[in-house]
Amino acid sequence: MIPRVNTLRFVGALFATNMKSALILRGAFVMQVVFMALNNLTFFVFWWALMRRVPDLRGWRLVDIQVLYGVVAAGVGLTFTVAGGLVHLGQFIDEGQLDTLLTQPKPVLVHALGLRLRASGVGDVLFGLAFIALSGLASVKTLPLVVLAILTSALVFAACGIVFFSLAFWLGRVETFARQLWDLLITFSLYPEPLFGGAVRLALFTVLPAGFVGHLPVRLLQNASAGDALMLVAAASTYTAIAVVVFQRGLRRYSSGSRFGTFG
Repeated sequence: MIPRVNTLRFVGALFATNMKSALILRGAFVMQVVFMALNNLTFFVFWWALMRRVPDLRGWRLVDIQVLYGVVAAGVGLTFTVAGGLVHLGQFIDEGQLDTLLTQPKPVLVHALGLRLRASGVGDVLFGLAFIALSGLASVKTLPLVVLAILTSALVFAACGIVFFSLAFWLGRVETFARQLWDLLITFSLYPEPLFGGAVRLALFTVLPAGFVGHLPVRLLQNASAGDALMLVAAASTYTAIAVVVFQRGLRRYSSGSRFGTFG
């Protein structure tokens, strides 16, 4: 228990340090936050225009898509805010920049993820929370479900990113490929669940778990269900465990064959 508490404190310290650094250029920080929120709103306008003509999309209404965008934006934004280093994980591995972290008494993966903060992630979080709040599906009573939906979405999204970028341990430079996979995950998570069926639907709840990033969290907020809540927790725990195992196995290869370097 104590090591976990210490790790959480360490994550909090990294976040506080990154936030202070980001706020040094306050104007640039605010602009990134605002532009990301506007970017998300622009994509939602497409669905707003479509749903004016087709109010019911296989059982989904505009408010459901609004919640979907809110949950995904908040989950993705939380990942980029707390674990912004994830985007650079492949570079850290390929360029030997984990060497410095390996000499420190903190979890290497946690430290690497917490090294960066993306201001755009804050914009995603604020946009997501606002969209969920304005949907009418959120209330004081459902607040725990909203928190659960966002946290599990962020964990699954982050876990997939860790796996994608950890391929650098075996394949070298994979940043472009990993980012494409990550973008694909976000893209599928932003489309209503009823549009998918058969093998595609199965894939979205297994190999490319967009269903756990957006679809199941929305289902939980639509109709509160203990079964859906437990499924989300189980999925987040499973994908997180897989990500940690993949990274740790890759780290054993890193110690024997990667180039040396330092953070700068």
